[in-house]
Amino acid sequence: MTLVKSISGIRGTIGGSVGSGLTPVDVVRFTAAFAKQRAQNLPSNKKIVVGRDARISGQMVDLLVTGTLLGMGYDVVNIGLATTPTTEIAVCVNQAAGGIILTASHNPKQWNALKLLNEKGEFLNDAEGKEVLKYAENDDYLFAEVDKVGKVKYDNEALKHHIDNVLSLELVDVRAIKNAHFRVAIDCVNSVGAIALPPLLEAIGVEKENIIKLNCTPDGYFAHNPEPLPQNLTEISALLAKGEADVGFCVDPDVDRLAIVCEDGKMFGEEYTLVSVADYVLENTPGNTVSNLSSTRALADVTKKCNGVYSASAVGEVNVVAEMKRVHAVIGGEGNGGVIYPASHYGRDALVGIALFLTHLAKQKCKVSELRAKYPDYYISKNRIDLTPECDVDALLAALKKKYNNQPVNDVDGVRIDFDNCWVHLRKSNTEPIIRVYSEAPTMEEADKLAQQIIADAKHIAKL
Repeated sequence: MTLVKSISGIRGTIGGSVGSGLTPVDVVRFTAAFAKQRAQNLPSNKKIVVGRDARISGQMVDLLVTGTLLGMGYDVVNIGLATTPTTEIAVCVNQAAGGIILTASHNPKQWNALKLLNEKGEFLNDAEGKEVLKYAENDDYLFAEVDKVGKVKYDNEALKHHIDNVLSLELVDVRAIKNAHFRVAIDCVNSVGAIALPPLLEAIGVEKENIIKLNCTPDGYFAHNPEPLPQNLTEISALLAKGEADVGFCVDPDVDRLAIVCEDGKMFGEEYTLVSVADYVLENTPGNTVSNLSSTRALADVTKKCNGVYSASAVGEVNVVAEMKRVHAVIGGEGNGGVIYPASHYGRDALVGIALFLTHLAKQKCKVSELRAKYPDYYISKNRIDLTPECDVDALLAALKKKYNNQPVNDVDGVRIDFDNCWVHLRKSNTEPIIRVYSEAPTMEEADKLAQQIIADAKHIAKL
């Protein structure tokens, strides 16, 4: 497996020769390149935060990253096993020049990655990320002289700061949650959610004896495919179906995505994590919302109901955050269960999502399935178009845009075409010779039909 490079960091599989995945050589090169990029932007700040999920390779990668940063003259605040949002908040708490999160998010156990943060605890923007890639490509960095080598500080308070941040949010009502006496099941896929979710739940008012833990040994041996999708969450769904809990929360290995299970064992729907939290936030703080172009229309419906304005961004957290800042959104995120609440920080955060959702549920005084029934039903169909080497993707997308120029079209990231009650979004992959095709409609049959219609048009135009 080759190394995957992007503006937000690098990822790959562990093991093999140089060039076959994410090797120690790659880790050192990109860590040093990131340190140089930070030094160019903030020359007087010589502190960087490092946190990691519970992957088997985590300790090895952590030692390489920490040692390289010390060698580049940076002091390291190492917070050990920590969620991605915990690390983001730790950058701000420590007034650091940036941060590195060691996680491959929802990828399987053989993967690891370096995710790179700026001094605000947010992912690097396009220009900053390209600088890192350039420095790494050219081995363009200098290690520190012996008297200027950095020092490492191990910090065990990062999670406490994160939970305190959640508790400080005006819309998190601990009393309401406590009075509801919720029984909560959690599936933490044997990663850092196991460290973060139990104390978070207790802090916001869930009794310790009412927390049912599944896969809560943070050893990196994922009990199932770590992406929080319905087909991977059968264990917790079965538990809920037996009536053993009022709600289930499932997170990915770095805890920036949140999936919810209803009391009857049915999935709440990953797209509806953000929709439900946004509904609660908008009822109390009216304003604008943002999600990416491949996320459900239900967020726009909820926003309109509360007299706000919905905006769509290009796919990718950094793009969502940029659009949220531009339109002063009060809530935003991505349809994969990623909630971004600026009152806390500009990053996807399952802990914030859980606290806001439980408050919303407590105040609604209803079952999780009844809350889900309050929102419009939409279904997303995910498809792909396989491309030939000679296919001009940009020309193909331009031709589709022209063909449907009588419909509202957004081309900020590929082409999204909106119809009366449905939409389709086509965007080329950065890693494979394919076009991803997402479509949404009130029924799955309609979503599939729309996708196949557009795919047929594309193949006809490109002669595929």
